[in-house]
Amino acid sequence: MTELRYLPDADDVTSFQATVTEATQEYLVLDGTYFYPEGGGQPADRGQLSWDGGSATIRDVRKNHGDVRHYVEAIEGTVPDSGTCITGEIDAQRRERLRRMHTAQHVVSKVVLDMFDAATVGNQVHVDRSHIDFEPADFDATDVATIERESNRIVDADFQVTKAERQRTEVEAETPEGRTQFDQIPDSVDPLRVVEIDTFDLCPCGGTHVDHTGAIGPIYITDRSSKGDVESIEFELGE
Repeated sequence: MTELRYLPDADDVTSFQATVTEATQEYLVLDGTYFYPEGGGQPADRGQLSWDGGSATIRDVRKNHGDVRHYVEAIEGTVPDSGTCITGEIDAQRRERLRRMHTAQHVVSKVVLDMFDAATVGNQVHVDRSHIDFEPADFDATDVATIERESNRIVDADFQVTKAERQRTEVEAETPEGRTQFDQIPDSVDPLRVVEIDTFDLCPCGGTHVDHTGAIGPIYITDRSSKGDVESIEFELGE
C-alpha cells in the first residue's frame, strides 16, 4: 500500500524521500509518494527518482490496487532492491500549472452552477488548457462572457483555498446540490478529502490545488461546443 503523502494539504511538496517496496524495469512502487497518480480528470505528475546506483525519469504514475506505480522511461544503472531509499523530484513547474488549472476548473464549475444551474458532468485538466462539460446547458456568447467575467472576479478576490479530510456525512450535507456526483464516489471512501474556496465553494476532490485563488491567474474561455443538453467549455490561463 502506497501512502499518498500529498494528501490532504501537502500538494506543494515537490522533493521527498521514500523507500522502494517493488521495482521492475517498467515501474517502481514506493512506501509513500508525493507524485500525483492520474485520476479525477487530472494527468499524472512527471519527474525523477534517484537512488544509490541508479535513476529514472518518470513518464506516468498510476494507482494499482492500493499501490502507486511510477512508470519509467528507462532505468539508468541498476534496478533498486526493495528497501532502497530513493529521492523523488517532481517537475515543479508542471505541478504548479496543474494546481492552477484544477482550481480554475473548480471556480468555473461553481460559477456555472450558481448562475445557470448546470452541473459539471465531466472535466479534463491539461497543462496548457482544460475543458468542462455541463448539463443541462445551452450557452450563448453573452453567457460565456459572463462566465469568464465572474470566474475572474473570484480569482481577483484572492479567496483562500483549504484542503482537508472531513466525514462523508458532513460533506454530503454541506455540498450544494449538483456540485458533486456522490454516486461516483464509493461508499467506502470516508472521510473525504475536500477542497474549499473560502465562502464560495466546497467540493470533494483528490487533485492538486493552489492555496488561494489569486494564484490561478487570468481565466480565458477559448471555445465552447454543444451536444444535446451538454455544453462544453474550454479555457486557458494567463500568467
